[in-house]
Amino acid sequence: MAPRLGMPFIGKSEVMAPKRFILNAARTAKQGTLISVGKDSEEYRALTSTLTMDADDMRELGLAAGQKALVRTAFGESEFTCEAGKVPRGMVFVPYGPPTCRLMSGDTEGTGMPISKGWEVEVVPL
Repeated sequence: MAPRLGMPFIGKSEVMAPKRFILNAARTAKQGTLISVGKDSEEYRALTSTLTMDADDMRELGLAAGQKALVRTAFGESEFTCEAGKVPRGMVFVPYGPPTCRLMSGDTEGTGMPISKGWEVEVVPL
């Protein structure tokens, strides 16, 4: 959106209202193969900062493949690169990693691992 004469510039993330989704996080097979490369590798960081969602949901938000989006929970927020994939409408998926940890609470409900399934999140295009 280009600024208009006499109007302050408003970025896309400020114009569009965020939409709520259910987020599920998990380890992927690709993460398992990258463990020998290391969690500090660029490939691992790219994998763990990728958000997969339904193509129709992406269109409704005005998101293009490769575009960044801010994901917010009640506990924090993190930036992800978006891609379309085989994910049910209304749901988003991210592999576990440092960006996902910023979204978690410390509550484990006695399991020893923070709850990482079924979070309600907002997705805001950047």
